[in-house]
Amino acid sequence: MSRFLSAAWAVFLNDARLEIRTRTALGALAMFVAASLVLVYLALGRTPVSTAVASALLWVVIVFAGAVGLGRAFVAEEERGTTLLLRLAAPASAVYVGKLMFNVVLTLALALVAGAGMRVLIPTPLGAPAVFWSGLVLGALGLASTTTLLSALLARAQAAGPLLPVLAFPLLVPLLAPAVGLTITASGAEAGAWAAAQPDLVALGAYAGLTATASLLLFEYVWRD
Repeated sequence: MSRFLSAAWAVFLNDARLEIRTRTALGALAMFVAASLVLVYLALGRTPVSTAVASALLWVVIVFAGAVGLGRAFVAEEERGTTLLLRLAAPASAVYVGKLMFNVVLTLALALVAGAGMRVLIPTPLGAPAVFWSGLVLGALGLASTTTLLSALLARAQAAGPLLPVLAFPLLVPLLAPAVGLTITASGAEAGAWAAAQPDLVALGAYAGLTATASLLLFEYVWRD
């Protein structure tokens, strides 16, 4: 267990150092989120928007930004020619956990920035902020676990970037329904929001847990192929 955790942490730190040095994923995520929020604001302006519409727009921004920015988790290894070295240096499960941790950090940052930006540009009623942010965190975990495995599957494909959003969309539909529902529920009163949000919270938590577990079990076959 100690060796496994050390290897996973080493993979995470390596990706973090490379990202700080190159800022490839951070730049893509920041530009996509900024451009999407500005376009939404220019299109809607001061027009009153329902909570349902604002919630849908928020998750469209998060999902598509994640599909664009998180797809390079393993593509970068292929481009640098370090895939074989990584296979020899760490167990497959440790590689997946390290990559997943890095993608989780990126996705959480993406979700929090997009959520805060949407709240500033398109203010809607928010009676239960804890429900709102809980939905963002759980949705980010599910998005990261799904895109990490897909990135490994598509790493050696010539069109890995465009293919990831296409393949990710059907898998992310079960995540989007409770995520949007939680964001809508958060606009209600604090007193009844937690009770109303419980089914969606359970659905998001179950989705994140199932996708992470299934990806961990399948990753070794993908990684060693």
